[in-house]
Amino acid sequence: QVQLEESGGGVVTPGGSLRLSCLTSGSRFVFDEMAWYTQAPGKQRELLAISRWRGQPEYSDSVKGRFTISRGNARNTVHLQMNSLKLEDTGVYYCNARGTVGAHKYDYWGQGTQVTVSS
Repeated sequence: QVQLEESGGGVVTPGGSLRLSCLTSGSRFVFDEMAWYTQAPGKQRELLAISRWRGQPEYSDSVKGRFTISRGNARNTVHLQMNSLKLEDTGVYYCNARGTVGAHKYDYWGQGTQVTVSS
């Protein structure tokens, strides 16, 4: 029943910016952790940024100083501001929500949004 939907992808030139959004629906709890991943052609899915219920967000080395993850005002929403985009940033960007409530574990994924950085 829980669904995650990403939006905001598109085609940009190097150095450009995009703001991705992830909206969840159907959840009856606040996720402990929400994150953004990317998957480039021929590569494994890579963690880019994590926003936790407690603590500061964390970023992969490849996006530090360029990307910013943030929570929205709406319940279980998250954004990814991407600046200074590079060609290698091209890929499908996925929103992920995970957590544990008692003995119940949950792990949800969106279907992804395409980001293409091209000159």
